[in-house]
Amino acid sequence: MKKFIIILLSFLFLMPQAFGSKEEIKFNLKFGFVKGGEAKLIISDTTFNGEKAVHYFLVGKTTGLTDKLFGVNDVYETTVDAQTRLPLKSIRNIEEGKYKWYNETFFYHDIDSLNSQKSGWREAPENLVDIISVFFYFINQHLFEEIEVGHTVTLPTFHADKIDDVTVKYLGEDRVDTDMGKTDCFVLAPVVDKGKLLKRSDGLKFFISKETKMPVLLEFDMKVGALRAILKSYKIDGVEQVTK
Repeated sequence: MKKFIIILLSFLFLMPQAFGSKEEIKFNLKFGFVKGGEAKLIISDTTFNGEKAVHYFLVGKTTGLTDKLFGVNDVYETTVDAQTRLPLKSIRNIEEGKYKWYNETFFYHDIDSLNSQKSGWREAPENLVDIISVFFYFINQHLFEEIEVGHTVTLPTFHADKIDDVTVKYLGEDRVDTDMGKTDCFVLAPVVDKGKLLKRSDGLKFFISKETKMPVLLEFDMKVGALRAILKSYKIDGVEQVTK
């Protein structure tokens, strides 16, 4: 269970951003009727080496009984180029039970390289994304417009000081019930090893509003039930928004 909570917190957000605003998105994590955690993402404008950039700050933590069992309190930060949405710098500050892990990484796309505090310099594939920017990149490159139902897109992704391919499958469209009403959504599924908990390899689903391009519901279709991330609030410059 702990592994899947961590993955869910890592992949939680896909929100494209208009430059000049600050956005704050909150989700509750529920297993059945039991609240298991919460996550918050703050998106803000910044500069990096004198150029326009966007900063993503994601904190996810378990609560209640789930916190006693797993003790997840993770912070992910990524700064991306405002135009390409490719990562420039990432910070991972992980606390999971007694385990702690911290790393900073700089990305040099002009020379297809990265420099990790943990492992030093290494070659990197073209258009490498990280675990936070991968879905922002998917949205901002308009891959929805190029992919057919049932097809996949594979992107090289840096996570936990390793470079792996992340494959995203497009499952089509659906209308889902949310706390803010019915919402027409795109449905994406990262293809993962189903292991002992998921019913199938595409059992992790993201329901993305067709209008706002933000996630309104995320689900793990597990053998023992559904783990869901439910939108709690979404603010722009401190003003609560209504999803459609």
